[in-house]
Amino acid sequence: MADVPAISASKAIKAFGKAGFSLVRQRGSHCILKKDGHRFILSIPDHGNKSLGLGLLRSQIAAAGLSVDEFISLL
Repeated sequence: MADVPAISASKAIKAFGKAGFSLVRQRGSHCILKKDGHRFILSIPDHGNKSLGLGLLRSQIAAAGLSVDEFISLL
């Protein structure tokens, strides 16, 4: 299993977009992503160029039904 990369929220949102998720809304600094037929909603905090927490990113990748390796290939 690969390590989770330290990336910004915009890169993560683009990668989840390639996996079929789309931006539903943005409330404050949190971007809400949804995929039709998928039971989970992803909430990605967008604080500019600050990188996402590795635990948060790992949990969002798991909620999306992806492995870390699959997510890295989407980057």
